[in-house]
Amino acid sequence: MARVRDDDACPGALQTHRAADGELARVRLPGGAITAAQLEALAQTASELGSSTLELTSRGNLQIRGVHDAPAVAGRLAAADLLPTPTHERVRNIVASPLSGRHGGLADVRGLVADLDAAIRRDPRLAALPGRFLFGIDDGRADISGLGADVGVHALDGSRAALLLAGRDTGVRIALGEAVDELLDIAGRFLDIRDKHWRVGELDDPAVLLGTRTPTAPPGTTWAAQTRPPVGWIEQDDGLITLGAAIPLGVLDAQLARYLAAVGAPLAVTPWRSVLLFDLDEGVADVALRVLAPLGLVFDEDSPWLALSACTGSPGCAHSIADVRADAAAAVDPAITSHRHFVGCERACGSPAHGQVLVATGDGYRAREPHP
Repeated sequence: MARVRDDDACPGALQTHRAADGELARVRLPGGAITAAQLEALAQTASELGSSTLELTSRGNLQIRGVHDAPAVAGRLAAADLLPTPTHERVRNIVASPLSGRHGGLADVRGLVADLDAAIRRDPRLAALPGRFLFGIDDGRADISGLGADVGVHALDGSRAALLLAGRDTGVRIALGEAVDELLDIAGRFLDIRDKHWRVGELDDPAVLLGTRTPTAPPGTTWAAQTRPPVGWIEQDDGLITLGAAIPLGVLDAQLARYLAAVGAPLAVTPWRSVLLFDLDEGVADVALRVLAPLGLVFDEDSPWLALSACTGSPGCAHSIADVRADAAAAVDPAITSHRHFVGCERACGSPAHGQVLVATGDGYRAREPHP
């Protein structure tokens, strides 16, 4: 079904969204990657020009709410190299296996993320992609393919990958070295035929985007959506340590973000509203864990917080009829291990593909019918 609008109003750093609590600026982080200096700059910007919090999104991005000087925010983001292009800033939507190249996986896809981002920015035509169009790169561990990216690759080994459309294996096999060109080609084809559609899954026949590519394997395979983030002490393949920290309900206090940045390590924001601190020696990791855990970050893989998420809700969103974050926090229950996502209206923003979505009714919550 086509949308009634020609384009969506997905916010960015330059095209902000007016919410009930002020402007919202969203910062794209291809593959979720961010440096300590960039996180420090974002935290300071949120403290001085926004609501003093950073929100983690289900695409591994960060956003600042309550912005009262949008041009100043954009200027600071540009100075921190978080806004490398004014024309393509809303279309740098790339999710990738965040532990790739450090722990597990069949291939190191970090270079593919950087190459894809650079190629998107070089192509003037791709600036016209809808702000919700999503590229996915899975290193073979099946953490990203279940997110239903519009076009993606799923590594089969260190050199080959399956080509995916709307999170479904097309049966087409490509060399990993050809992945960037293949992904861009399909994105361009989507622009040719999309009409008013925003996502590949809205097309009557997504396979038309394959052109002359010939499937050589059975198509149709899908992957379950991961809902729980990698948390805790994670030993990297090179012997260094990654610390994985979940952010309860995806809301990171700006001061706590500055503590994370102070560790001085490269970071990634994951699509499961968590943060990874990479390449730590054991001593630094031990100190960071002892400092950060008491401040509210979740390093325990059995924590009930890992089974909860929520949209913004009231008072930040005018569409919401409930303070869903407060209600979700009150519903923390160690006995419930299946994922629950609380939302304040039928739009159900940020809902995971799997798990229970609970919609506010004004008199409690009801379970939303699952998508077909």
